[in-house]
Amino acid sequence: LCIVFKIHFLKSLVSKLKLSKTYLICTFLLSLIPLLGISQHCDYQISGTVTDKGPNIPLPYVNVIIQELHKGVLTDENGYYQFDNVCHGDYHLIFSHIGCETKTQHLHLHGDTIVNYALMHSAISLDDIIIEGSNEQDTQFSPSATITTQQIEDQASSSLADITKEISGVSSLSNGSGISKPVVHGLFGNRLLILNNGVPQSGQQWGNDHSPEIDPLAADQITVLKGTSAIEYPGGNLGSLVSIMPSKIINEPHLHGHFISAYESNGRAISLNTKLQKYSPVLAWRVNATYKKYGDRSAPDYFLTNTGSDEWSASLQLEKSWNDKLFVDFYSSIFSTQIGVLRGSHIGNITDLEGALSREVPLFTEQEFSYDISEPRQKVNHYLSKITGNYYFQDNQSIKFSLAIQINDRAEFDIRRVNRSEIPALDLFQFTLDTDLKYSTVTASGWQLKLGQQNTLKDNVNVPGTGVLPLIPNYASWRSGVFASLSKKKNNLSYKFGGRYDFEYQDVRTLTRRFPREVIPFENFFHSAAGTANLVYEPSFNHSFQLGLGVGLRNPAINELYSDGLHQGVSGIEEGSINLASEKSQKLTLEYQWSPSTKFSFSALGYSHLFSDYIFLNPQREFRLTIRGAFPVFLYEQTDAFIAGLDLTSKFTLSESLYFNVRYSFLRGQDLTKDIPLVNMPANNGLASITYRHNEHIHINNFLHLDQLELELNNRYVFRQNNLLDEQDFTPTPPAYNLIGLKISTNLIFPSYKLRLFTSITNLANVQYRDYLNRLRYFGDENGRSWTIGLNVKF
Repeated sequence: LCIVFKIHFLKSLVSKLKLSKTYLICTFLLSLIPLLGISQHCDYQISGTVTDKGPNIPLPYVNVIIQELHKGVLTDENGYYQFDNVCHGDYHLIFSHIGCETKTQHLHLHGDTIVNYALMHSAISLDDIIIEGSNEQDTQFSPSATITTQQIEDQASSSLADITKEISGVSSLSNGSGISKPVVHGLFGNRLLILNNGVPQSGQQWGNDHSPEIDPLAADQITVLKGTSAIEYPGGNLGSLVSIMPSKIINEPHLHGHFISAYESNGRAISLNTKLQKYSPVLAWRVNATYKKYGDRSAPDYFLTNTGSDEWSASLQLEKSWNDKLFVDFYSSIFSTQIGVLRGSHIGNITDLEGALSREVPLFTEQEFSYDISEPRQKVNHYLSKITGNYYFQDNQSIKFSLAIQINDRAEFDIRRVNRSEIPALDLFQFTLDTDLKYSTVTASGWQLKLGQQNTLKDNVNVPGTGVLPLIPNYASWRSGVFASLSKKKNNLSYKFGGRYDFEYQDVRTLTRRFPREVIPFENFFHSAAGTANLVYEPSFNHSFQLGLGVGLRNPAINELYSDGLHQGVSGIEEGSINLASEKSQKLTLEYQWSPSTKFSFSALGYSHLFSDYIFLNPQREFRLTIRGAFPVFLYEQTDAFIAGLDLTSKFTLSESLYFNVRYSFLRGQDLTKDIPLVNMPANNGLASITYRHNEHIHINNFLHLDQLELELNNRYVFRQNNLLDEQDFTPTPPAYNLIGLKISTNLIFPSYKLRLFTSITNLANVQYRDYLNRLRYFGDENGRSWTIGLNVKF
């Protein structure tokens, strides 16, 4: 308004005094100088202290950057930083430190401002354990590890199982190169609960060839809970779960997002991901989309024919709050994939099958690379929609309700005669409805009480028209459960107690194998209960002890009771037993954590799991010839069993820019009834890495900074699974193997966006090996050397 007024005033003055144009322009520009001086304050100060979130001590040598101004400083030995002569405006502060995830804080500067920040650097959580979100109480009372956003994004082309197996105590059960699922302390499938944004993932997850239909890039953190405190979740898992969670949308008015592109040499894979989000008081939103395409993977000496995959996914997240009392969020996702199964795993007769088990190169191996996906293959679509409401009566009392719907559509295609390969041999459609009601409060005496009730309705049908008797029968089930937990912290002692009861009804319709076909109905009623007790003792800020005790029941799953026929995805015949009883278990965990300083930390977790009527899939050393080929036979059986193990983790900071990380996992499983080892137990393994990071930012020019240049050399050694008898499997267990890897990454920081470059090499020495937990190890080697290069643009 002042400028407009001056223009009109000067025009009037010119017309009356007949001044020259040059005089007018000079007078106008001189008159703006006071205005500019008034509107632009550039003498503000930004300062603060960065601390270690674990022991809450100052963190030195943290790199703090004002992204828009390309100014950067390092915190001193007291964790203090300071910027002078900063102008009024909006800025983003970037905090980065060796061994920490880089964090960004938005700041609207209108005066001298103090910004204190806490980074999770303490190697009390050597796997970047983060205590936040909906699992706060569980991670407080159970050993857990969280994979951070940056770690997920730097592995853009990897699956969920491949990402989580970097955590101590976590392995992966796979079926070839592109199909895998996590294994936590020897538990997987029906025993390992996977939460997709807080919803128990529902699908055909019972098979070794059934990967979780989840896009890791839709998550901001992946948490693995390894203790006994997760009593609020169903399944009789006694705390073993994997949680994939997107974060809440940041309360910031700007549009933010990223675009990731990556290329992986083995399989010539292309991975693309984009994420956009914006906060608004009216409605906060986030969208995410991913596309991945793989061709034939390759072993060191040959192509693994028909191991390509084609995957895409998308998700939408909406959030709305009213008066800081009511918070509602909506989440919906779709995941679609088509996966090829190694062609050499499907054999036409018993003679060829026996020969295939000893071949160095699988049958039907092609000499040229291809993106083609032919039979045998899988095609899976998964849909999830969830709405959640949180109402806070007051600071210490809240109620939460969520409703979720899932649809899982799975088709498996076999090699069939008479041009019938395009007709699925297995076609399953599953509908699942979940409700979850939770109430939490804090009593006057300091006890935190949490009560909850959950229901799950599931309808699983075989789509007609396959021309093959179904492996899994049609069934409907209803499960209802209640839980209660009490927890309290007093001085340096925290304790939590919990109990749970579940009722499950199953209505099953099986078909006879003889003619004429008859429908045989089964009605099952299962009752189960579980109880846990957890104790945390912290004698000082750098010492911590966690003790967990749990007992529980797990009902036999549908596949364990009624499987009958060829399981195409794993190239085997599987048979269940209707006489299986509920599985009873007792679990004990004990963890010690020590972090005397930010330069050293150590963690040891011991666990034991005693089972009565343990249900497992047992190889029979029998080959059976069918009209679809020859296949090995596996039976679901029960026994008394014992699983025990030890996870060790330590980190040493060798200098301001160099640190060393080492992990080791030991596990033993024993069949107590037969006094023989358990099958399908992970082999002992260790991982060591040394990382160099250039701690100071590099000023290239006025518009570009180089930050967080990091180089990591890692070595993973997997021992031979010697705790197994030769007669317990179709072939001897594979020998030990050693894999070397390399990772390099850096950030290029521009005023309005950040560009991250990352590259990695796996199996650097191109080692030829087979992994015991890969179901297709009978027929082919694991992947050979592969390098990945990627670009992540954040704005």
